[in-house]
Amino acid sequence: MWLCTGLLLLCFQGCLSLTGPGSVSGYVGGSLRVQCQYGKSYKGYLKYWCRGPHVKMCRTIVETDGSKKEKKSGRVSIRDHIENSTITVTMENLSEDDAGSYWCKIQTSFIFNARSRDPSVRVKVHVFPATTPMETTLPATTATLSLVNSGQNRIRTRAMFIFRLWSLLSSAHFQVLVFLKLPLFLSMLCALFWVNRLLGTPGGMYSDLPKSYEV
Repeated sequence: MWLCTGLLLLCFQGCLSLTGPGSVSGYVGGSLRVQCQYGKSYKGYLKYWCRGPHVKMCRTIVETDGSKKEKKSGRVSIRDHIENSTITVTMENLSEDDAGSYWCKIQTSFIFNARSRDPSVRVKVHVFPATTPMETTLPATTATLSLVNSGQNRIRTRAMFIFRLWSLLSSAHFQVLVFLKLPLFLSMLCALFWVNRLLGTPGGMYSDLPKSYEV
């Protein structure tokens, strides 16, 4: 009974003595850094970084050796900053497969050396697709915006011209001018030309009058 109580208290103390960011994110091809803080009572213990959906199904990736030196395994490195009680894990050259659940853990001495009982904190890693650098996309974006603005200006000018033309055609004065005044003017003009032609033609409209009435 006392043994079970002591183990529970020890585990509870260990859980409270290790904290992490909860989640971190990075981009494909880039890197990310995780910092976990532990209590001063764990300065002499080994720390390790493992991956798995549950604390009891955690595969160790890299671990410290008790010194301040950085330890590296493939693209992942770990360093124990004893002076400020911090574990720093760095993951480089990220890929989408690196996304998942990880754990900061401290190796302690329990009965049967059960690593699943080590103080631990879960860190969720998110990896997003790589983005194009701003230096590459900025000139293209600026040119595209210029072309779009130029096209919009041309469309706006044409729209204004059509609107003004339609306003002119729909005005009452223009309709009276086209459908009433203009035909009347053309009719009068045609009549004037016809009369002048008759007057100027030999044997015209006065050719049938008696000689005494001719001017």
